[in-house]
Amino acid sequence: MSSIRNSVRLIGNLGQDPEIKNLEGDKKLAKFSIATKEIYKNDAGEKVTETQWHNLSAWGNTATIAEKYLKKGKEVAIEGKLVTRSYTDKEGIKKYATEILVNEIALLGSAN
Repeated sequence: MSSIRNSVRLIGNLGQDPEIKNLEGDKKLAKFSIATKEIYKNDAGEKVTETQWHNLSAWGNTATIAEKYLKKGKEVAIEGKLVTRSYTDKEGIKKYATEILVNEIALLGSAN
């Protein structure tokens, strides 16, 4: 059970092509986002669609796969873990960011 303590699985569509950064020591980072949708009927019986955006990052071979195969609009399944980091903005205010560190990507849908 310890392997599921911090585990995220999502299926969604890419909001844009991945942003690729080549860093020192031959390290590669891919940053991208996916949208997930939830559709339900409200109390009035009306169909409601809620979209959630998720920020993701991938390193190494996973980043290489993202760079090669992921394109805006493509449906993907990802698996990873939640990570939170903090930083100080230009005004000196401490901010927090949560994203998903991707360790597996599966391409879904058609091969176009």
